[in-house]
Amino acid sequence: MTGLRILVVDDEPQIMRFLKPSLKAAGYDVVAASDGKDALRAAATQSPDLILLDLGLPDMDGKAVLQQIRGWSKVPVIILSARDREAEKIAALDLGADDYVNKPFAMGELLARMRAALRHRGSEPQAAAPVLRVGPLALDIPAHAASLGDKPVKLTRKEFDLLHILMRNAGRVVTHRQILLSIWGASHVEDVQYLRVFMGQLRQKLQAAGAAPDLIQTELGIGYRLEAASDA
Repeated sequence: MTGLRILVVDDEPQIMRFLKPSLKAAGYDVVAASDGKDALRAAATQSPDLILLDLGLPDMDGKAVLQQIRGWSKVPVIILSARDREAEKIAALDLGADDYVNKPFAMGELLARMRAALRHRGSEPQAAAPVLRVGPLALDIPAHAASLGDKPVKLTRKEFDLLHILMRNAGRVVTHRQILLSIWGASHVEDVQYLRVFMGQLRQKLQAAGAAPDLIQTELGIGYRLEAASDA
């Protein structure tokens, strides 16, 4: 099995030095985050197939990160933590964690638990698609490039991340809070006007490339929805 993307969320350098090469040697692509804000952004924009999540993060409790992710994603999450109290394990599992591994841990056991979580979610046979497509829209994730039909669309990093989360949820409403939290972090969850500015810029660029004006729908007071089968 190769090609699956693992998001590792941990602020301990020694854990990262151990985990990253071990996971890569096992055939996984690794994305790293050292705090909750970066973890939420990576979960929304990097399309991980599985998340390894520490509870003791510098900016927020890992359970809060898990709760936010579970609001919009069913990606498998395995908790890695030195907290071995039963109450912590129960709380994490009740919030939607797939498994809980105590630190320190053996790499062989962790890999086996990862395979089990991936099988349970039905993800193991499928690698993350490097190109995401919705109708004529395409996002080349590794190249960080967008196109509409045969026309390239030059986007800033934030605009790319914004289009990415809309495309991943094509046909479904993504709330203001989900977008702001995932892309800009917890300190910006109330900055709806800030989001409107970026959304306006994204719409202008897509329409300049030939997209229909209603490609991105506004759900008043709630969020945005990308048409699932737009012909631009």
